[in-house]
Amino acid sequence: MLVLGIESTCDETGCAIVRDGKEILSNVVSSQIDLHEQYGGVVPELACRRHIDIMIPVMRQAMEEANADWSDIDLIAVAHAPGLIGALLIGLQTAKALAIALQKPFIGVNHIEAHLYAALMSHETPVAFPALGVILSGGHTSLVRMENVGRYVRIGQTADDAVGEAFDKVAKLLGLPYPGGPQVETLALKGDPDRFALRAGQVKGRPFDFSFSGLKTGVLYALKGQNGKSDTGLSEQERCDLAASFQKTALQDILRKTLEAARQQDCRSVVFGGGVTSNQALRRLFQENAGELALYWPSTGLSLDNAAMIAGLGYHLYQNRGKGDPLDLDAITRIKIN
Repeated sequence: MLVLGIESTCDETGCAIVRDGKEILSNVVSSQIDLHEQYGGVVPELACRRHIDIMIPVMRQAMEEANADWSDIDLIAVAHAPGLIGALLIGLQTAKALAIALQKPFIGVNHIEAHLYAALMSHETPVAFPALGVILSGGHTSLVRMENVGRYVRIGQTADDAVGEAFDKVAKLLGLPYPGGPQVETLALKGDPDRFALRAGQVKGRPFDFSFSGLKTGVLYALKGQNGKSDTGLSEQERCDLAASFQKTALQDILRKTLEAARQQDCRSVVFGGGVTSNQALRRLFQENAGELALYWPSTGLSLDNAAMIAGLGYHLYQNRGKGDPLDLDAITRIKIN
């Protein structure tokens, strides 16, 4: 079964062709970093305009790289939630138009779930269920118990900033360019992670929820004093130390809660998804501390937003249901895994 996937939830326009949920024939992603870096973050209106301009060229490129004809496509899968409403609508309406024109079924995919499926696509070894899913991205930080593909139970989520968002905001405080996550990671390599005493937040009565807002404020106070306005005059080395201390605190919090949740939920595997999983310090931390837990990381090209993960998960959703979605399927900006 040949599935065409479409991704446009935020600031990447993606199209991919995937066979039987696993074999990636093409995976084209057009980034918008050049458009948004001058603003230090994504500007929704500009993102939508770029999606409109680039959607058809990206789709054509994906079809050419897969050496596929339109008659070869069996299913159209599209990310319909969660994300920026305008960006979602552009991808969703494109998918609906293709479904009508080609007289093929289409199916809406939860972008968050697709991030977890990206790790499953990246490994030949089957995952032993139940597994713990760990979603770490710019917009989402969640822990879920994975019963199987498409069957999840939420265990924890962020109460405020997602971890990727926290990295970006700390990068901005440190005067680093957008996107900030990789910049903080690079700066942290030159720093002492024990130089600054920072703490990740805890949510009362919800031991597996995350809170990074206070940690971000701790970085602000180190830079600007307790009033958040003075310049404490940190040296370049101290800025590196602050980046390293922030990164260590955030990642240690993720490690601790993940390992404890896996133990409580009797999970033998941990499946990671989202752009923050590209952080090499995070990967080393888990590899050194996970013990006998099997770790499933997304491969290069599948950790950030992409359409291959949409097409792959869409295949399984269609197989499980035996049908696609109706043409009145809505775009949803916020969605929860039950």
